[in-house]
Amino acid sequence: MTHPSPATGPRDDVVAPLRALEQRLAETVLPLELPGVDVARARRRSLVDQLADYIVPRAERLEAPLLAVVGGSTGAGKSTLVNSLVGQEVTRASAIRPTTRRPVLVHHPDDAAWFSDDRVLPGLARVHGAAAEEPLEEDAEVTELGVVAAATVPRGLALLDAPDIDSVVAGNRRLAGQLLAAADLWIFVTTASRYADAVPWELLRTAAARRAVVAVVLDRVPPGTAGEIRTDLADRLHAEGLAHAPLFVVSEQPPPPPGRPAQLPEPDVGPIRSWLEGLAADAVTRAGVARQTLAGAVADVLAGTVVVAAAAEAQARAVQDLDDAAGDHHAAALGAVMAATEDGTLLRGEVLARWQEFVGTGEWLRGIEAAVGRLRDRVAGFLRGRPGTQARAEEAIESGLVTLVVAEVERAERETRRAWQGLPGGYTALEPLPEQPAAAVRPRLAEEVAAEVRDWQRALLDRVRAEGEDRRVRARMLSLGVNASGVSLMLVVFAFSGGLTGIEIGVAGGTAVVGQKVLEMVFGDQAVRELARAAQRDLEERVARLLEEHRRPWTERLSELAVDADAATALRDAADAVRAAGAAA
Repeated sequence: MTHPSPATGPRDDVVAPLRALEQRLAETVLPLELPGVDVARARRRSLVDQLADYIVPRAERLEAPLLAVVGGSTGAGKSTLVNSLVGQEVTRASAIRPTTRRPVLVHHPDDAAWFSDDRVLPGLARVHGAAAEEPLEEDAEVTELGVVAAATVPRGLALLDAPDIDSVVAGNRRLAGQLLAAADLWIFVTTASRYADAVPWELLRTAAARRAVVAVVLDRVPPGTAGEIRTDLADRLHAEGLAHAPLFVVSEQPPPPPGRPAQLPEPDVGPIRSWLEGLAADAVTRAGVARQTLAGAVADVLAGTVVVAAAAEAQARAVQDLDDAAGDHHAAALGAVMAATEDGTLLRGEVLARWQEFVGTGEWLRGIEAAVGRLRDRVAGFLRGRPGTQARAEEAIESGLVTLVVAEVERAERETRRAWQGLPGGYTALEPLPEQPAAAVRPRLAEEVAAEVRDWQRALLDRVRAEGEDRRVRARMLSLGVNASGVSLMLVVFAFSGGLTGIEIGVAGGTAVVGQKVLEMVFGDQAVRELARAAQRDLEERVARLLEEHRRPWTERLSELAVDADAATALRDAADAVRAAGAAA
C-alpha cells in the first residue's frame, strides 16, 4: 500500500469503502434472540463506534494530532497523571468513586481547530473551558466531551482522560471502551496492588490484537518494591504480545495538603512527558503512529465484521424458517380443504341427507341409465314443487363447507404458533402476537368464511346461468331450473378429483353420480366438466385468499423485524472492498 504524505488530504479510495462498511454495519439489525446474539450485537455496536469515532476520521486526516487516551482501573490515578503531565488541574481527581464522569480532552491552543468540531467522537457534544470541569449529576448519561486548551501540551498531541474501565456505572464502562477504541495511542494506568486484575488485561489484549501503540504506567508503587513489581509486570506484558510497550513506574505519594490538587513528582512524570513529546515531535513520526494504530483497528473491524455477518446470516435463516413454517401450515390447510371437497367428505352427513330427501340412493341409481330423461323430469318437477328442499340442500352445503374451512384456518393458526415456539427466534417473533381465545375469534371467523362461501355459491349459479344462455340448452335448463342445476353442480364439485370420474364411481351411495347425470342431460358431458373445474378453481382461489389473509399477521410480524436477507452478503462485500483498498495494510 502506498501511503499519502502527512500533508495530503483524505484518500477517497480508502475512505469511501470504510464509510460504506460503517453504513452497512449501522443498518444491520439482529432482533431475534438466537444463540450468541448478545455478543454479536455488542460487537456490531463497537464496530460502528470505532469506525465513526476513530477509523474514518483518522483515515481522512493522517496529519491530525495524535489522540492519547489515558485509561485504567478505578482509583488508578488517571486524572492525577493528566494534571501532572499538563502542569495544571484540567480534570478533577477525587477519592470519591466513580471520579471521572465527563471525559476531558486537553490539547495545545494551536490545535484547537482539530477538536472543535465533531470529526473525532461525533457522538459527544463539546463543552469548552472551565465548564468542562464541572461535575455531572450522579448516574447522568454521559453525552459530552470536555475540551480544554493548555500551552503545556505538545503540538500535534491531545490527552483524553477517560472514565474507569471497571466503573460501577455501566455507562462509564461503555464510554471508556469507546474512547480507548478511538485512540491513536493508549496510556494505560494501573497500580502496584491491581496490575494483575482481569479487566485491565482484557483491554490490553485488545490493544495487542489491534497493534495499537501502548504505554503502561505502574502507579503508586511502594518504596523498595519497584524492581520486583516492574519485572513481574514486564513479563506479563511480554506474554501478552506487548513487550514493545514502554513501562513507566510512578512511586507512591503522600496525599496533598487540603485544598491542593495532587501532582506527581517530575522525576516520575518527566519520562512519560518526554516519550509523548517524541511521538508528537514531527509530522512523519505522528503519521507513523497513526498508520500503525489505524491499520490494526481496521484489521480488528474486518475480523469483527465476520462475526456480525455470521449473526446476520443466522437471523435471515431464522426469519426464513419462521416464514416457511407459516406458509407450510396455511398451505396444508388449503390442501386439506380441497381434499375434503374432492373426496366426497362433504357429501356425508347433513348434505347427503338433504339430497336424499329428493332422489334417494337406490331407486334412481337402478334406473338411471334406462330413464335419464324421466329422472331429469322428476328432479325438475320435485324441485319446482318443493323449493324448501333445494334451499335446505344449499344451506347444508354452505354449513358443511364453512365448518370445514373454519376448522382448517384454526388448525393452521395453532400449528404455526406451535412451530414458531419450537424454532430459533420464534419466541421473539411471537411476543407482539398474543394468543386470542378461540371463543373470541371463532364467531368472526365463521362470519368471514360464510360470506366467502355464499359468494362462491352465487358465482357458481352465475356460471350455470351463463351456460344456459346457449339456446341449445336453454329449454332443458329451464325445465330443471338454475338453482337446481347449481345444487347438482356443487355435489359434482365435491366428488371431483382430477376430472369427473364417471358413473362407475359412486361417492356416498351414488349421490354425485345422480347430480352428474342430471347435469349431463342438460348441458352435455364436456360442459359439465368445464363447469365443475371452474367452480373448483374458484373455490380454491377463494379459500387460498382467505388463508393468505390469516397468514398476513405472521408475515407482517416478520417484516417488522426488518431483517435483511442480504445483510450478510452486503457486509462481506463491504469488508472485501476495504481490503481491496488496502486500508488494513
